[in-house]
Amino acid sequence: MKISQMKKDELFEGFYLIKSAEVRKTRAGKNYIAFTFQDDSGEISGNLWDAQPYNISEFTAGKVIHMKGRREVYNGTPQVNQITLRHPQAGEPNDPADFREKPPVDVSDVKDYLEQMMFKIENAVWQRLVRSLYRKFAKEFFTYPAAKTNHHAFESGLAYHTATMVRLADSIGDIYPELNKSLLFAGIMLHDLAKVIELSGPDNTEYTIRGNLIGHIALIDEEITKALLELNIDDTKEDVIVLRHVILSHHGQLEYGSPVRPRIMEAEIIHIIDNLDAEMMMMTTALKRVESGEMTSRIFAMDNRPFYKPKSK
Repeated sequence: MKISQMKKDELFEGFYLIKSAEVRKTRAGKNYIAFTFQDDSGEISGNLWDAQPYNISEFTAGKVIHMKGRREVYNGTPQVNQITLRHPQAGEPNDPADFREKPPVDVSDVKDYLEQMMFKIENAVWQRLVRSLYRKFAKEFFTYPAAKTNHHAFESGLAYHTATMVRLADSIGDIYPELNKSLLFAGIMLHDLAKVIELSGPDNTEYTIRGNLIGHIALIDEEITKALLELNIDDTKEDVIVLRHVILSHHGQLEYGSPVRPRIMEAEIIHIIDNLDAEMMMMTTALKRVESGEMTSRIFAMDNRPFYKPKSK
């Protein structure tokens, strides 16, 4: 049974990918494993109580398992309980790639769309920088997630997030013609590109050493600086400075990792669009995991708020 098809208090069984497995202790000092299970329809958490050493060594992140259990709701959060796990037998599903959550659209369509939109970057400096960096990171960009857990945390989520932001910017630019669409497109296409350096990839996604200690905002600015040297572009040109600014400021606040706050309209719009798409994806993902009339689990990145799925939908 797919995770998205599980009903409250219903028994289920099926094959799932262990997305994460964290060993914790109860108040009584006994080990248990806090799991997140995943298939191509979504993910759900669950605990294996009184975990023995062989459970801890055998059921680790990245493995496909067969699970029986009951889908329940605890403190408003969907979870699986009363779980029994075993490894797949010969001939049963065992390829982790088959259990990854897939993007809502075909990645080849996303690739074609972004290629078309690059032609709409009318400023030659910005287009050259975007094309140079996409050539360098194309393979990773179209397979990596946009985050480890929060939003677009699935294979090709980074490209999907970027393309959605470009679509939003294109429409907003029609409404507000005083915005420079070329700057919006270039800034959006580069703003998260260094997540291919910050994150380890679509499987068992973790932060790399550079991701933890430097972060994707500083890393993409470094990559832009390298590209400027390779392309022999003067880094004192205003075109270069404003492009770097919209990227450096896209988190909006200093406490959220941006070294500067937005100081031009396009920078503010990119920050707003980034938040809009991230929050829509977080809410959509959480709401897909619950039934009508239920609350989602708390979304940490959205002020730890749960959201209600109306029965009227």
